[in-house]
Amino acid sequence: MTFRPLHDRILVRRVDSQEKTKGGIIIPDTAKEKPQEGEVIAVGPGARNEQGQVVALDVKVGDRILFGKWSGTEIKIDGEDLLIMKESDVMGVIEAQVAEKKAA
Repeated sequence: MTFRPLHDRILVRRVDSQEKTKGGIIIPDTAKEKPQEGEVIAVGPGARNEQGQVVALDVKVGDRILFGKWSGTEIKIDGEDLLIMKESDVMGVIEAQVAEKKAA
């Protein structure tokens, strides 16, 4: 199935958080909080401004984003748990350079 969000909505796949702390303690699934980081899977065409023109979204497919703890609506597509939310729920885009520094 393919899914295309409407207007200024985006489809997001949560990125799994780490299962260990820095000290090596393994965190069980029941104690984990849902990640507030995700990957954009699909984006809508954009919202209309007061003149009726479509304003494109700032996020694009493949962007890694941060969003609020209670943001979006959980949905299931083809057995996969995803989130659909408005672009305004996105707090920021994680740039590739920042992600590479964390990995190092």
